[in-house]
Amino acid sequence: MSVVGLGKLGVAIVAVAAILSGCTEEKKAAEQVIRPVKVVEVKARQAGPLLQYSGSIRARTEVPLGFRVDGKISERLVDVGQRVKAGQPVARIDVTDYELSVRQAEAELASAEKQVEISQLALKRAETLQSQNITSQSSLEQAQLASRQAIAQRDAAQSSLTQAKNRVGYGVLSSDVDGIVTAVNAEAGQVVAAGTPVIRVAQDGAKEIEVAVPEAEIRQFSPGKSVKTSFWADGNLALEGKVREVAGSADQQSRTFTVRVSLPDNPALRLGMTATISTEVSGSAPGFVLPLAALAKQDGKSIVWLVDPASSKVQPHPVQVDGFAEDGVRIADGLKAGDLVVAAGTQFMQPDLQVKIYEGEGQTAGGASTAVAPSKS
Repeated sequence: MSVVGLGKLGVAIVAVAAILSGCTEEKKAAEQVIRPVKVVEVKARQAGPLLQYSGSIRARTEVPLGFRVDGKISERLVDVGQRVKAGQPVARIDVTDYELSVRQAEAELASAEKQVEISQLALKRAETLQSQNITSQSSLEQAQLASRQAIAQRDAAQSSLTQAKNRVGYGVLSSDVDGIVTAVNAEAGQVVAAGTPVIRVAQDGAKEIEVAVPEAEIRQFSPGKSVKTSFWADGNLALEGKVREVAGSADQQSRTFTVRVSLPDNPALRLGMTATISTEVSGSAPGFVLPLAALAKQDGKSIVWLVDPASSKVQPHPVQVDGFAEDGVRIADGLKAGDLVVAAGTQFMQPDLQVKIYEGEGQTAGGASTAVAPSKS
């Protein structure tokens, strides 16, 4: 081979070596790329899952008031929101017909009393004649029977008069309790039947919150259970309530159960205020709340990826899921305070992968506050 040929071969070898060297360097550079990850730091355990339901404050006792007789309403004396006292008139009906019944009963009573007087005189005459053996014993007995019948008719007439007067009195509807008018169901001019609710009064005294609880969670409530209460109108007001009543059956429309929670006496509470009750799920152990994106699956098991602060490498770690919360997933077991959990991008993780902790704001697992994720210098 000539010198020129050898020279060309050497140049080719050098070129190939340079190309191979460049590829190796590019591969090494690619392998040295470190993926940034966002993490959350596990803090103290939180209590069990929290159930919250909103409702409104109601009086423990609400009294529907209705007339005891039929009639046409002649006057309504109260409005919704008005405070009333026990015995205060709230509505009236037209009692003209009942007053006529009183006059009729009075006339019947007067007639019955006259019959008693006549029968008494007849009895005295019969007794006198019988003592003189002028009349028979049977005549005396008939006079005695007539007297007793007259007295019975007089007593019946007296009862009829009393009932007629009562019906006139029933023409005025009065409140049975001290309280606030919460509903008006009839107006002047309307004809109502006896017993029809016309006015509703919320009795002064004990107040409670009424909420609707889904059937899947009603087992968490039983009479006597303590719950926390908060109020939309006053964010600083928090009271402890007790479950007083749990409905025995679900509402046919909403399929929810009505739960009533008694409240302690507090002057800041007003009927109709929006209130929220809160209670922890019984039987649930304290745990940590992680972002939903932090949870992954490996071989059918739930895992998270933990970052080793010393080596900045990630490793899969099995965890026990206790359910889901509004702000993420609840972890019952498998983590401890101080663990650094990859919060996003778990699909790109693999064992011993070198990562760099993202220098930004992260969430604190197990607590509500935010924190800056720690970084490795």
